[in-house]
Amino acid sequence: MGGDHGPQVTVPSAVDYLRQDHDTNIILVGQPEILTKELSALGMLSNPQLRLHPASEVVGMDEHPAIALRNKKDSSMRVALNLVKSGEAQACISAGNTGALLATSRFVLKTIPGIDRPALAVVLPTISGHTYVLDLGANINCTAEHLFQFGIMGATLVSSVENKPNPSIGLLNIGEEDIKGNDVVKQAAKLFRDSNLNFYGNVEGDDIYRGTTNVVVCDGFVGNVALKTSEGLAQMLASYLREEFRRTLFSKLAGLVALPVINAFRRRVDHRQYNGASLLGLRGTVIKSHGSADNFAFRCAIKRAVDEIRGGTLRRIVEHIETLRYNTGQNITQPASANE
Repeated sequence: MGGDHGPQVTVPSAVDYLRQDHDTNIILVGQPEILTKELSALGMLSNPQLRLHPASEVVGMDEHPAIALRNKKDSSMRVALNLVKSGEAQACISAGNTGALLATSRFVLKTIPGIDRPALAVVLPTISGHTYVLDLGANINCTAEHLFQFGIMGATLVSSVENKPNPSIGLLNIGEEDIKGNDVVKQAAKLFRDSNLNFYGNVEGDDIYRGTTNVVVCDGFVGNVALKTSEGLAQMLASYLREEFRRTLFSKLAGLVALPVINAFRRRVDHRQYNGASLLGLRGTVIKSHGSADNFAFRCAIKRAVDEIRGGTLRRIVEHIETLRYNTGQNITQPASANE
């Protein structure tokens, strides 16, 4: 029910996705009369892969997370997460209020043993392919242990979804040298070096798009600023390009000649294909779609959830955490007093 477009995007996206994946079932959670109307318009009321589950309330996009968590226990978001908790569903996908989804997910599903805080992981395009970056805004203030946990989860996500057995991890910093960065980053680097993870070392902002490592770890404040800056830069470059091609008759003709190249470039950097941030560290799979996602982008978020389920991401994270905690004796959690 959430997002900028609501069921007008989420319902057709679900229907379109099921046309290409006959081994997946989708539960549409929300107000039945609205969902039924959308399905009826698509002629899909009797699809055996698709069913409705009622929820009487909707969390507003600008609603305070605490209020949504406390007062809207029958919201589509809360009900969907309850279905994951009960095992009736294997993943929850939402384009709704990010803060409310984070708060409600943590309250309903709880975190995996050994994980203090869940983290948002997104896929970003690089020169050589793509990379996974976390955290992108779920945790503003992080300890070294938190960053280390993010690295474990990010590496496990890549190995399960991308079939890469030993993905490399970079720690986002203001320089590659060990002496650079604040105390938290320096302590996190030591935790990584002392582990059996494939730790590349410190990486800088430009390393993200170079694809220097498979995973880039940072706190939510830095990660969110980096992501929004990247989005703004991409929009500015696209605007400049359009202006130049429209400036004169000659440039318009040049634009027509270059159109195949422009379209290929647009497809390659299309942010919609990377839609769907994974909320890692919970006892259930949760995918956050961008609120402005269109049909294609939301289908990508659904596919991301399916890939994580089929890749056993959640199970692998649990196993990886247990291996580090019990086999190596490494402390990867915050002391209780500091957590409080």
